[in-house]
Amino acid sequence: MTIGENELIVSREYDVPRELVFRAWTTPDLLAKWWGPQGFRNTFHECDMRPGGTWKFTMHGPDGVDYPNHNVFVELVPTERVVIDHLNVHEFRVTATFEGFDGRTRVTFRQLFKKKEEFEQAKSICIEANEQLLDRLGKVLTELAD
Repeated sequence: MTIGENELIVSREYDVPRELVFRAWTTPDLLAKWWGPQGFRNTFHECDMRPGGTWKFTMHGPDGVDYPNHNVFVELVPTERVVIDHLNVHEFRVTATFEGFDGRTRVTFRQLFKKKEEFEQAKSICIEANEQLLDRLGKVLTELAD
């Protein structure tokens, strides 16, 4: 985990090709399985996978609390990158890049907050949450690869 100016950056390598990683990021049923920290479930209300498309969903916490989310897809470049703007509560941009090598893929997950004070509030929670999100992505990728 790298902490930058209003930004958290984490990378993870998976033993699957980039095409599979991109599929996990851009197929709503797969995305719903792994998005968010450990113990969270998702209900997608709208997931328009195209630049400018809306992604609205509710994250259901293990404590029973529901967290509504409103996002917009900014960029979807097949096998290379997905960019999403998170528009409610704390505003931030998620940029996920996929670098392939030897049949493996390195995912770099960047979370850039619009406001420094929001970054400072969310930083301690997001550091662990982003690691858990990538753990969950790894489990889905393992299932897809089998």
